[in-house]
Amino acid sequence: MIKVEDLRKEFKSGVINRRIVKAIDEVSFEIEEGETLGLVGESGCGKSTLSRVMLKLIKADGGKIFFQGKDISNYSFSKMRELRGKMQIIFQHPDSSLSPKKTIENSLIEPLKIHKIYKKGKSEELIKYYLKYVGLTEDILSRYPHQVSGGQIQRVVIARALILNPKFIILDEPTSMLDVSVQAKVIQVLKKAQREFGITYLFISHDIDLVRVVSDKIAIMFNGRIVETLKADSIYEDATHEYTKRLIENFVNF
Repeated sequence: MIKVEDLRKEFKSGVINRRIVKAIDEVSFEIEEGETLGLVGESGCGKSTLSRVMLKLIKADGGKIFFQGKDISNYSFSKMRELRGKMQIIFQHPDSSLSPKKTIENSLIEPLKIHKIYKKGKSEELIKYYLKYVGLTEDILSRYPHQVSGGQIQRVVIARALILNPKFIILDEPTSMLDVSVQAKVIQVLKKAQREFGITYLFISHDIDLVRVVSDKIAIMFNGRIVETLKADSIYEDATHEYTKRLIENFVNF
């Protein structure tokens, strides 16, 4: 479904004392169709930068990106527009994904209009279908983001992504701002959508145990590099890299 080869991204700072930070340092991996790859690492290791580079929201300094067998590395902004519906991202802070000035209904209609697939009547029915799919009722449509809970907003964001029939979704810490009971409901919705629609996920988190539950494989990221990739169900037993072992030990002792 999606593959990256030797992906690189540097950030430069300072005028006199020039400093170069390798946010992504020759990263390569592949995610098969319908699979979930968990990406784990501490804050600042490059996880979020990698996700944005993969979707070409940030320009890479080198390497290649393949989506459904096509090399999209040099796609222009306008060319990428054709793929935006198929390649989605759900962010850590769901409230920042919705305009505070728009009702939930207008926020759900917006992507359909942007991608020129809005049809009055039919689109409203589609919205209601996906609201129900993620466990929400129609009465939420007239509300604004500040009038609903964080868990409800995250499910609205998931519904908005699903409306466009995506093939690949990056989940960037999608449950870290939610309490445990709400986390479980959101994970259930995501796994159901993957099973029924064949969606491929990149699940980013610092929570190894959560990633182990939702993923098929787990890639460990440290200082901009993937240092180890393991099967999710055997990560505790098969980890060999010292950084992976340290993450596991810190998590277990937390």
